[in-house]
Amino acid sequence: MNRTAIVEEAREALRHAELIHDAARVGEAVAQMAADIRRDLAEADPILLCVMNGGMVPAAMLMPHLDFPFRVDYLHATRYREQTRGDALCWQHRPTQSLAGRHLLVVDDILDEGYTLEAILDYCRAQRPASVRSAVLARKEHERGVRPPLDYVGLSVPDRYVFGCGMDFKGYWRNLPAIYAIPEHLEGH
Repeated sequence: MNRTAIVEEAREALRHAELIHDAARVGEAVAQMAADIRRDLAEADPILLCVMNGGMVPAAMLMPHLDFPFRVDYLHATRYREQTRGDALCWQHRPTQSLAGRHLLVVDDILDEGYTLEAILDYCRAQRPASVRSAVLARKEHERGVRPPLDYVGLSVPDRYVFGCGMDFKGYWRNLPAIYAIPEHLEGH
């Protein structure tokens, strides 16, 4: 499929998408997550690890609410590669800072089946940090997969393909301030 066709498919998905959480609700969830993170990590000098690409938007939404010193780094491990179905994990970038002895906060967009986040958390634990906490903006409502424990969860979303707030539809719409579900007839394409 050429780029023009994919862009049109993305536009079509948004035109027919169901709004799951509007921007105001997303903002409330981010503020609550930030309050919980401040309570737990304000004195810890943590490293916030953004999981690229999806975690970029939730991390950027959280950071202004975190009024304490912390460092930022990122990692990039993906199963989706701009598709609506995941496959084998592919590491594209690991953090550049030493994680040993540090308190870590891993921020991602969504917990679906959990395989990617579990692999990331296992990697982080193997670096011998002082602690590892995880935060996701959204958690899908199902029991499939490995479902690693989460410390901070903003919102629940239905077991559908969702996009916006860092989550994409074939590489598009991460920038939307709300969360949408694609129409069921477009799922799996």
